[in-house]
Amino acid sequence: MSVLNGKKILLGVSGGIAAYKTASLVRLFIKAGAHIQVVMTPASKDFVTPLTLSTLSKNPVHSNFFNQDDEDAVWNNHVELALWADLMIIAPATANTLSKMATGNCDNLLIATYLSAKCPVYFAPAMDLDMYKHPSTLSNFVALKQFGNVMIPAENGELASGLSGEGRMAEPENIIAFLEADLESKLPLKGKKILITAGPTYEAIDPVRFIGNHSSGKMGFDIANQAANLGAQVILVSGPTHYKAKNALIEVIDVVSAQDMYDACHLYFNDVDVAIAAAAVADYRPKVVALQKIKKASEEFSIELEKTKDILASLGTIKKNQFLIGFALETENEIENAKLKIQKKNLDLIVLNSLQDEGAGFKKETNKVTFIDRNFKIEPMELKAKESVAVDILEKVILHFSKS
Repeated sequence: MSVLNGKKILLGVSGGIAAYKTASLVRLFIKAGAHIQVVMTPASKDFVTPLTLSTLSKNPVHSNFFNQDDEDAVWNNHVELALWADLMIIAPATANTLSKMATGNCDNLLIATYLSAKCPVYFAPAMDLDMYKHPSTLSNFVALKQFGNVMIPAENGELASGLSGEGRMAEPENIIAFLEADLESKLPLKGKKILITAGPTYEAIDPVRFIGNHSSGKMGFDIANQAANLGAQVILVSGPTHYKAKNALIEVIDVVSAQDMYDACHLYFNDVDVAIAAAAVADYRPKVVALQKIKKASEEFSIELEKTKDILASLGTIKKNQFLIGFALETENEIENAKLKIQKKNLDLIVLNSLQDEGAGFKKETNKVTFIDRNFKIEPMELKAKESVAVDILEKVILHFSKS
């Protein structure tokens, strides 16, 4: 999956012959899973039509501060466009547009939107050889980089003038590759390997029945998806659940029982940087599993249970430099029980859930957690969507590595 998947990208098109390439560029963004809006300078419409880019982007194209053909003269809000975007890419960026970007000469919608942008801005220069090498252009490159903009270098080749040399706008495929490589290099968990457990475990009574719990696995999958989006290589050990991983960086290991999960976690733990145990693992299992379906023969039926292996405690015993995070679901004495679990299982952080909190627990879209670290610092959080809780958990991971 491309790192551009789900990103909101604002493409600025200025008036050069390379504008014809933006049709292919928009298609590649859409193929990568991005959401696209296009802002064109008036001059760029001589080289590629708004209808083409609107059709490909599946959004209206913006060019003027208001729609001149509209009797109501609806204003195209450049601030809203700029704030909508996760990324802004100006391609082609002509010498004229580069000069306006560098000096703040705001005489069209594209420049007004650029000046309002809070997101990262990339620009792909496109002009003739002598223009590209001119001192004023070179100084504009320097100024724009000092502003924090990222330049997508022009390529060598035949130019519109008939000359051959540097100044061709990077090909659309190369722009996509540049963006993906640059974004990936800046991801805070790039190079980190994270083990995550999710879902329930099912402990067999016979070939038909099992002991389980109501965990859906959503919290663990949300953590895994967010970790992968932040650049981590994720190993997700999941009990039975209907959830699917959304990122190709996630390797899913399907398990059923607590013993299966124990074996999988110990197989991978030594090679990871972080382990997050979000699964609801059964504490007990039937001591004897019937080989055939047990018949309903009497009014009462007893099952002798035995303890399952404590996965989290076992990982805490063998951990070296791993950052180990556990979950605690409590119904009473929540804080004290969580503190004891930190000590007994050698955890760095525990995520405490209380079934006393409305909106928290199994089969919910939301969760309300309290973070407690190994120094017993307590940080209660508000009720949030589980996706947002996943973000909070991984911020703790990022903070840990920023200090180490």
